[in-house]
Amino acid sequence: MTTRALPNETVQLVDHVVAYQGHFRISRYQFRHGLYEGGQSHVIRREVFERGQAAAVLPYDPRRDEVVLIRQFRAGSYVAGRHPWTWEIVAGIIEDGESPEELVRREAVEEASLELREVIPIHDVILSPGACSEGCTIFLGHVDTANAGGVFGLESEGEDILVKVVSFAEVRTMLEHGEIDNAIAVIGLQWLALHRDEVRARWR
Repeated sequence: MTTRALPNETVQLVDHVVAYQGHFRISRYQFRHGLYEGGQSHVIRREVFERGQAAAVLPYDPRRDEVVLIRQFRAGSYVAGRHPWTWEIVAGIIEDGESPEELVRREAVEEASLELREVIPIHDVILSPGACSEGCTIFLGHVDTANAGGVFGLESEGEDILVKVVSFAEVRTMLEHGEIDNAIAVIGLQWLALHRDEVRARWR
């Protein structure tokens, strides 16, 4: 569902240039936008981090009541002064011509050696709207965790991904103790906490 605009929520693009292009891109934008009390703002300049659109999936086995988490080194966490290995869910950047569901099915195999059965859409969010254009479509994925776990990832992309099966009770405790600080993972796990009974009834 698209956010509905309120009165005077209009934007005029004044200028746009690419300020940096490497593994990721940073663009410099200039805008004018409507003001709630009428009229237009002065020209504002903002740098925006652009890396495409993402999708993520929380793998869940309803019969065993277990989820699958992944863990890998994250440069952003390191620079922020946090522990640079974080508990996350399977995710990736959507490629041209690929749907969000196709992406999570592909990444589930690449990152965790998991085949998704059915998927349920959870949310479509923008991750850091003040500075980054990246959005993420989040799913819950039906999996069998009987043989899940290990170390996976694409060597060509420098991935070293630990895959761990965690009971729902244990992951709730991890959330309560702040052991999971990845926003997408928190959203997926909190959604499952709210909808777990209906999901287990649907996927029994």
